[in-house]
Amino acid sequence: MRIVIIYGGLIWGLGVLHLQALLASFISDIPIYYAVIVVGGFVIYFSRRQPLQISVIGLRLNSMLFMIQIALFYMYTVLEPSWFYLFPALIFLAIEYERILLGRRLTLMDSQLEQYEEQKNQLNETFKTVRGERHDFLKHVSAIHFLLEKRKFDEAKDYLDELVEGYEETNLAIKGERGTVAGILHQMYKRAKKAGISIVYDIDLPVSSLPMTDHHLVTLLGNLLSNSIEACVEWQIHNNKQASITLQFYKRGGLYILICKNDSMKIPTEVLDELFKSYGNTTKAGEHEGLGTKLIHDVVEEYQGFLDFVYKNEEFMIKIKIPSIH
Repeated sequence: MRIVIIYGGLIWGLGVLHLQALLASFISDIPIYYAVIVVGGFVIYFSRRQPLQISVIGLRLNSMLFMIQIALFYMYTVLEPSWFYLFPALIFLAIEYERILLGRRLTLMDSQLEQYEEQKNQLNETFKTVRGERHDFLKHVSAIHFLLEKRKFDEAKDYLDELVEGYEETNLAIKGERGTVAGILHQMYKRAKKAGISIVYDIDLPVSSLPMTDHHLVTLLGNLLSNSIEACVEWQIHNNKQASITLQFYKRGGLYILICKNDSMKIPTEVLDELFKSYGNTTKAGEHEGLGTKLIHDVVEEYQGFLDFVYKNEEFMIKIKIPSIH
């Protein structure tokens, strides 16, 4: 936060000087406070609308860009006051635009690297779970066989019910799914259960059927379910009762339909209006960057899909429709 404030102050000051020099070339004796108000308004507006990812660029590159922006003032000393003063001002804006774009790209790259690392861990964890269940399968069969031989039918039934429940948890996530998708579904299921959230996968066909790359599919599912879990955790703390998540997937005609519902705290109207349109909008409290909702929107748009969402009676629902042919 401190870095953003320092950065905003520097940009404000440099912008005022550039604008004042430009205005003074056309209007003599113009008060500097006009430039202060105009530049200040732009800085405040854009800083609230878009998160400023300045620190990710690094001190060295930021310092170099600032030095170039400051060096532009030399042009005002060698040029006669005229419309040529527009050039250093435009170069200043172009450098600033590139700085913001670079910060955003680097932030997204960092986020993707974290996702790749998380996917690897999820695959490893899912593989260990399946291998462990397979390794112990014959032991469980032997235990049930022993109970049946001893005519302990009730104990055998209880043992079998417990065993099936554990297998169903894994089977819900991995049946018919590609490895990466199975990994994200399995880990999100375990994460929700650990948080005390009721989670249901109502899936007619494998989610891997979606005509997407593994990377985009994991981004979509990971952000949908992660956002839902975090919203449910907040809702549970506030209401002191169990929250629920439902993930539905089916195909109707030429469309794949993915629906995610979850309990959620009240979402302000201004956040809902911009939720899937830009970065920095989030339904969660605390220090969240609001990247997830925009990433969901970008994936849906990439595959010419349709995204709709509804918030009603403390329930948030996202419906995504993806054409079967991309």
